[in-house]
This record gives sequence, C-alpha cells and structure tokens, in this order.
Amino acid sequence: MLKQRTIIIGALATLALIALTGTAENSQQLVERYTDLAGSTDNSKSLVNGLRDGTTITLKSGSNVTTIDPPTQKMGFGNVDNALALTQASLEKQGITHATPEQLKTALTAVLDQRAAGQGWGEIAHSLGFNLGEIKSAANRPEHVQQARVERPERAERADKPDRVERMERPMRPERPERPQK
Repeated sequence: MLKQRTIIIGALATLALIALTGTAENSQQLVERYTDLAGSTDNSKSLVNGLRDGTTITLKSGSNVTTIDPPTQKMGFGNVDNALALTQASLEKQGITHATPEQLKTALTAVLDQRAAGQGWGEIAHSLGFNLGEIKSAANRPEHVQQARVERPERAERADKPDRVERMERPMRPERPERPQK
C-alpha cells in the first residue's frame, strides 16, 4: 500500500515537473514566444542564446546598445523560459508593455540574480508577487485566440436496463450412497 502511494506521488510530481519545465522544446519556439518582450527577433535571439549559453546578451534599440552579462551559468530551455516569463510578468506588473532594453535589463537581472543566489523558480515568482504556474499557463495560451465556452448538449436519456434475471436454482445433489464397511 505504501509502495503504491510512493509510486503515485512520484508519478504526479514528474508530471507536474514536465508541465512546468517541458513547455519549450527548442530555441526557435522561445525566440518566437519572447519577440514582443525583446522588441525584435534579433534581440529575442540574443536573449535566448545568451541565457542558454551563459554568454553576454546584446540588445539593440535604434542606435542604443545594451549588454547584459547573465549572473547564471548555462541554462536549459525550461529555465530560459521561466526566466523570461517571470521577467515579462514583472514588467507587465509595472505597467510596461513595450520595454526598452534598459528596462528589460533591469527586470531580467533582478530575476537572474535571485536564481544565481540559489533560489528556485517558485521562490523567485513568489518574491515578485506571482504564481509561476499561472504565469506559465498564461504564457502557453495564445493571446489572440479567446476560446468561447461551448455549451454541452444535453445527454440523451439512457435506455432502462432490463431487469436482472434471477439465478436458476441449483438442482439438489443426490444423496451419497452409503459405503460398505470393511
């Protein structure tokens, strides 16, 4: 019984981890997802590749160039996705929808500094006043498509089940003949 519970809990934890970290499969998906945040495709590529490889990020806006040296080491796609999702949510909370490279640098550095200090993504989200799961599920939904709630048609009534047939009575066993005595 205890072994079954352990297996079930482990499976649920694995599914939750996959749901949270396994949303972005490659850098192209991340570049597309965060192009609006970065201001251009080139800036988005620089963000994703710089975080992924742990190298300097270069953001350009007109003639202005901003560089970011990530305080973290190389990051996986899920971690890059988490960092950028939290950065975007932090900027939106401040009312910034089209961030300048400097604003983006400030918000991203705040997130990455906490990560470099050893905090988990949930702790970082909580410190910024967010729930990571809500941010990730909102980021995975297309913003331009609003799904209308579809009313379900009423279920057709089920036909009544036929009455259960009673069991037939077993025929009585014949009596055992008596055994002769030896």
